[in-house]
Amino acid sequence: MIAELIERPCNGVASRLGVWVTLLMLITTLQVHYCHGKILHVPEEFRLIQSAIDKASPGDCVLVQQGRYSERLVLAAGVIVRSAGGEDRGVLGLQRAEKTILDGEGGSNRLPGVQMASASVLDGFTVTNVGTFDTLRWEKHDESSGSQQKHALIGAPGIAGISVDDVACQVVNNLVHHIGYTGIAVRGPETVGCMITNNFCYRNMGGGIGFMDQARGLVKGNQCFENFYAGIGHENASPTIIENTCRNNIRAGIGISEGACPIVMRNRCYENRRAGIGARTGSATRPLIEDNDCYRNGMAGIGADEKAAPTIWGNRCYQNQMSGIGSRAHASPTIVGNECYENEMSGIGQEGNAKPTLINNHSHHNKLSGLGFSACKEGSCIAIGNRILENGKVAVGIEAGWNVTFLSNEFERTGGLPPIVMVFKNATAVFRDNVISGQGVAGVRVAGAVVMDGNRFVGKKMRPAGPPNFGVWALGGSHVTLRDNQFSKWRHAVQASEAIVNVQENRVSEFHRYAFQLQKLKPGSVISGNQVTSGSKGDAVLGGDVGSDGADKIRVERNTLAPVKSESERN
Repeated sequence: MIAELIERPCNGVASRLGVWVTLLMLITTLQVHYCHGKILHVPEEFRLIQSAIDKASPGDCVLVQQGRYSERLVLAAGVIVRSAGGEDRGVLGLQRAEKTILDGEGGSNRLPGVQMASASVLDGFTVTNVGTFDTLRWEKHDESSGSQQKHALIGAPGIAGISVDDVACQVVNNLVHHIGYTGIAVRGPETVGCMITNNFCYRNMGGGIGFMDQARGLVKGNQCFENFYAGIGHENASPTIIENTCRNNIRAGIGISEGACPIVMRNRCYENRRAGIGARTGSATRPLIEDNDCYRNGMAGIGADEKAAPTIWGNRCYQNQMSGIGSRAHASPTIVGNECYENEMSGIGQEGNAKPTLINNHSHHNKLSGLGFSACKEGSCIAIGNRILENGKVAVGIEAGWNVTFLSNEFERTGGLPPIVMVFKNATAVFRDNVISGQGVAGVRVAGAVVMDGNRFVGKKMRPAGPPNFGVWALGGSHVTLRDNQFSKWRHAVQASEAIVNVQENRVSEFHRYAFQLQKLKPGSVISGNQVTSGSKGDAVLGGDVGSDGADKIRVERNTLAPVKSESERN
């Protein structure tokens, strides 16, 4: 069952083995193949770079000396255009790239800064001043964290700093900044062999790097920051995005939408104004997001929105202003093996009728909850094998509209008064084979409907007086079914008032006076077959008013009270 939940192939990516084989093939061809033909020198032989390109043949190299060139280039098939110099580092990138500048001179010219061609290479340039960089508009939307940006404009056609139109080529070691559109734009299905590596893309009026219209290719080792949209953006495109750094962008560090299915691995996304990595717009948007670090972002570390269905696997999301991982608006992410901690809200948060699947995640030390389910109309979730530990308020909070199943999870908090788990009115939850541990007012506090089967409720320190301290606290109007659970070190295993409770075949020890404290139970309640181990004289199975008014509509039977066995009896 779990394997079926995790295995979610996307747009022809049939298996993880196939992914890694493809990735290995790309990486082994990553090195730029320097010219095996003629070398054409600029400006020694040709005053203009374009003049040298026009004279070059496939395999030739146009070698450009450092300086500022007021040109926009159209590359030729198989031609390498490279700046002169070595591999010494400058302020951001290579010194030769920082000192060899292609200046598009702004204005309304409809040519990109560089138009790539099939099998061409652009290596080591600064590309800038293509189109208009609108400083006031950039600052306005940076201030509002992109909340006023129109989605329809994201990925719309424009004039890029470097344009890759349906060809396989290499764009390496460049700096692309102050472009009126996206820094590096890649379009079309014939880009499968395209490599965008070790570039710096910043302060562009689109994304830093954008993949659109079924584009593929490899994006590795780039730094994208302070761009108007995402650092790296995808619309209906499926490249491989590995080991990039995306920071301080107005939208997401990496944005994925409109049926895009990229592989996004080992990237660092931090201090972006919205999510570190965000997937949205449609169930066909199914990226694999694996082994990334997303931290200190203005919204979630990783977010799924608008029916997107990403697989979010083995990431670290921490110190984000909202949740570590968040899903909303009918999104259906599969969230597996992630660590989420020290986030301002939930470690993993759900809202807006989402349908997440949560497996083997570790969510700890978040300010509000480990798992949060905000009120909605019809959200659903299955959570299996998660460790939800030491979060600030509750381990789990389930608000109205949710139907959640918890299997084999661990919920724990030391200290504090909030319950470990809170199920609000008009919420439904099923708990099977979980461990719930703490010392708050309750292990599970219920105003909605719950079924709990085979769980262990472990109190850290039984509190005989003062604030409440109950294994399960059933509030008025709730509906609680408890079967085959174990309770220890709670004042009462169950405290219920004006609720319908079905408490059968549970085991209770280390309580104060009454195992079950029950008041004004609703008709249809059953207390049956429970085994209570007493540690003190005067202890009883039942306290409250069970057996008084309405007793004919409440079934109480076959409950047993036995003293704690002595050591000799146990032997």
